[in-house]
This record gives sequence, structure tokens and C-alpha cells, in this order.
Amino acid sequence: MSQENLEVVRAIFGPWERGDYSSAERLDSEIEYVVADGPEPCSGRGLAGLGQAWRAWISAWEDLSIQVDEYRELDDERVLVLARKTGRGKHSGLEIDHMHAKSAVICHVHGDKVPKVVLYYDRAAAFSDLGISE
Repeated sequence: MSQENLEVVRAIFGPWERGDYSSAERLDSEIEYVVADGPEPCSGRGLAGLGQAWRAWISAWEDLSIQVDEYRELDDERVLVLARKTGRGKHSGLEIDHMHAKSAVICHVHGDKVPKVVLYYDRAAAFSDLGISE
């Protein structure tokens, strides 16, 4: 795996695993983001839009926690991040692990920035789209 690409992606997910979702240092200012599946698939561009979507999602949960299971190099420009989420819906009380606990994120890396992310609520959907097995 490209150490540089891995370090860029770890610099994003490391703080998230500690509950710090505030840093955008490694995200390109014109980042393209895609939510490929889940209850509200969508896409957009730019840090402001990504931040707004991320805050809306985070605010729906209590005790939200993200843990990375694995980083996989897909090619010279993409890293697949397999993660687990835990938490409870603020209004529904549902545990996230009953719905979308195992997720995946494809991070496109260029230099020391991530210009595109593709988020999957369902890890199996990411594997299917990529044409690879778990």
C-alpha cells in the first residue's frame, strides 16, 4: 500500500475514531462527495456542503462512534476504508448496529488531499460496486 495515501486517509479517520469530526485539513476544498446508498443517496461538491451533510447526519445520533476495521489499497489513487459505527438514534432510539453498522468509504487521494469520497452505508454494496469480494 502506498504509505503516503494511507497516511492521508488515516489523518482523516484517526480523529473521527476519537470523536473529533472538526478537521478538514486533508480534504480538498472542492471535494466531491457521494453517498452511494442508504436512506438518502446524494452527492455534492465543496467543504461547506459536505460539512452541512455531515453535521446533519451526526446530529441525528447519540453516542456515535466510528471504528476503522481495515484500510485496503484499491489502486494508486484509491483507498477503501472498512468501518463500523455504533450509536443510538436521538428520536427513534434505534441502535445504528441494527441498520448500518458496517460501512465503507472509498477515498480518492491526490497528493496530500482527498478530492473525492464515496460513502456506503452497506459495506456489501461497496464490494459489489467495486467488483471485489469481502
